[in-house]
Amino acid sequence: MSRNQHRIAASRLAAVVFGATLVAASAGIATAAGDTAAAGNATSAGEPTAIFMPVRGSHGPFGGGGSSPLSYHGGNPGVITGGNKVYLVYWGSQWNSGDPSGEAAIQKSFFSGVGGSSWNNSVTQYCIGITTGTSNCSNAKTFASNPSGVWAASISDTASLAPAHPKQSQLAAEAVNVATDLLSKNTIGVADLSHVQFVINTASGNNSSGFGTRFCAWHSSTSFTYNGSGYTIAYTNMPYITDAGASCGANFNGLGANAGITIVGGHEFGETETDIFPSGGWLDGSGAENGDKCAWISSGQGAAADTTLSTGTFPVQSLWSNAFNSGTGGCVLSYP
Repeated sequence: MSRNQHRIAASRLAAVVFGATLVAASAGIATAAGDTAAAGNATSAGEPTAIFMPVRGSHGPFGGGGSSPLSYHGGNPGVITGGNKVYLVYWGSQWNSGDPSGEAAIQKSFFSGVGGSSWNNSVTQYCIGITTGTSNCSNAKTFASNPSGVWAASISDTASLAPAHPKQSQLAAEAVNVATDLLSKNTIGVADLSHVQFVINTASGNNSSGFGTRFCAWHSSTSFTYNGSGYTIAYTNMPYITDAGASCGANFNGLGANAGITIVGGHEFGETETDIFPSGGWLDGSGAENGDKCAWISSGQGAAADTTLSTGTFPVQSLWSNAFNSGTGGCVLSYP
């Protein structure tokens, strides 16, 4: 097992899950572009905000928000600055029975190459430290980053079963389990938590309720206590994307049966970079993030297509750029 591949012992996780203290970062759900909350997920008062990627066909271009720009919503951090690391977490012994679409390998290849790419570079126009509600970063000093080498590790937490259809609180607890384990082993430090994404992958047939009918994935944040101090982390609910077929990207725009794996994965990655703890980063007036505004475009400017990274060629959707077309805004597959 390489230094970037980890397996977490069941005994260690058991200690963490009962010792962690979860604190809701904000109440309710912000559903991107007017989508409704998925039944069985994140519907309880006091749950942190989660922003959903709609299924194919749910919304047209620009995510229901039209051509209105993204604006800064006052979070600190509102975007990921400096370092940017992705931990791919494969949760539950259900993963031991196989990975029929090879999603784990595709994810590792994609995230090993996406950092520093022109596809992801549009996030670098967004910033923090400006007036809330502002859409222009001309006077800013701190911007979202696009460093190379964002894949940090693939973590197998497969010693015991994950919940059959996990709820938001359970997914958040798993993110805390992994973060606490990495902190205790000095793999990461507390200063790293503001630029780390934990992607919680559920196995085929084991996805949260609403997947494939109301959403393809979503990202959120959760707060916890470690060594007496409080911290917040970003995490993504990443179902087994090919289980949803065409609803979450299979063969979208002729890009292949596995296209949704990186279309959806890239969508959530770019959104977390620009709105790390929803909804304090960059969103438009309807609550749509840079990925939501450009989801499922099939033709014309910003249509989903293959992009070539250092690790291969992968299907992706476009991301919203306030700067495109002389500041009018639009969906782009590369930047500048």
